[in-house]
Amino acid sequence: MRTRRIVTISLSTLILIAGISVYSQVKRPYHNGSVWSIAFIRMKPGMETAYLDYLAGPWKANQEAAKKEGLILSYKVLSVEGHTPGEWNLMLMTEFKNLATMEANEDKGDELAQKMVGDDQKQRQGYKDRLEIREVIGDRLAREVVLEPKSR
Repeated sequence: MRTRRIVTISLSTLILIAGISVYSQVKRPYHNGSVWSIAFIRMKPGMETAYLDYLAGPWKANQEAAKKEGLILSYKVLSVEGHTPGEWNLMLMTEFKNLATMEANEDKGDELAQKMVGDDQKQRQGYKDRLEIREVIGDRLAREVVLEPKSR
């Protein structure tokens, strides 16, 4: 009889704790969305066409291949008007489902780059060549915040 009472009390306590935990969950009007890798680029004066040609060619081909393989969701190139000399004037944005997916697919991304661009030596040479036409000012990872519709 005593064992049954202890089990009943323990079960009641567990149900109470579960109920409190569900009740205490906060309903927020937003949730985490996709993750963006953003590169801030300064195209050197007079080299805009050369760099945009690179983006429209090899860079875009690599992004499309990554999209086809499911490694990324999308990509964008944004040009900034009204910048001052020395500031970045182009953003290269690549969208990933989330951080976990981005990190889990790093090896696949490296394999794809080897296939699309070439071995490490060829990739390094490409970086050196692009140094003449652009400067990487910085890069960031950003998480999209998705706002929920306002409930009435």
